Amino acid sequence: MISIILGIIFIGFTVFACIPASPLQWGDDVVSFLKGFAPVLAAFVGLICLFIGAADIKDKKEALREEKEAAESEKASGGDN
Repeated sequence: MISIILGIIFIGFTVFACIPASPLQWGDDVVSFLKGFAPVLAAFVGLICLFIGAADIKDKKEALREEKEAAESEKASGGDN
């Protein structure tokens, strides 16, 4: 419950700070920050995607190898139960 209240307070403060008519007038600064942060965020997301893709390829190769080993061991044992 406390996290919901804090979330509402922080969102309210953010809206208040970014409104052009407010005394803080942080709207331009927020936009500048987002413009500067977007390429950095894109680089991090791209890097994470590369790591996930590489791990996925590695897992698929490992699963394929295990399936081949299981099929070979089943052939060696006769295949009948």
